[in-house]
Amino acid sequence: MVVQIEDSQLVKQYIQGDERAIEALINRHNSRLTGFIYSKVGDRELTEDIFQDTFMKVIRTLKKGAYNEEGKFLPWVMRIAHNLVIDHFRKHNRMPMYNSKESYNIFSLLGDDKLNAEKQLIKEQIDSDLLKMIKELPEDQQEVLEMRIYKDMSFKEISDNTGVSINTALGRMRYALINLRKLVEANSIVLTN
Repeated sequence: MVVQIEDSQLVKQYIQGDERAIEALINRHNSRLTGFIYSKVGDRELTEDIFQDTFMKVIRTLKKGAYNEEGKFLPWVMRIAHNLVIDHFRKHNRMPMYNSKESYNIFSLLGDDKLNAEKQLIKEQIDSDLLKMIKELPEDQQEVLEMRIYKDMSFKEISDNTGVSINTALGRMRYALINLRKLVEANSIVLTN
């Protein structure tokens, strides 16, 4: 009978200097993680690149001592891979290319559902990142930003609802946007798709 060492134990061993422990973790989760990445990108070479980048991030995080063991090693690794996939699509803004040739093919102009799924994945990540950053703003800035952006209220309506002058509402909105930009830069977040 073969006893399989828990992921958490392998993580501890790796942090204590046992390089074989990270190799065991990589081998254990290789096929599942590779399959997950490939299902998102559809390209073997890109899958391998993202897989390697994922484990480079895992190794750096473990070596820094920044990993918080909660018995959720694989979901954590999958989340890193998911974020790297999104980063890839944000950076490369994948769009189907139409190459002009003598023969015209209507199918070259039709949409690609896979790209729409990619755009949806990127949009969801952008929305999630933005909401997290908004929650880091001071409460008065959050309130004005949410009323203006999400409720489409005028500054006059915001002023009436919050009991502050229009100039104060405008100032809070300005500072909210300035602070959001700082958070975007500090966290190296890309907010385009």
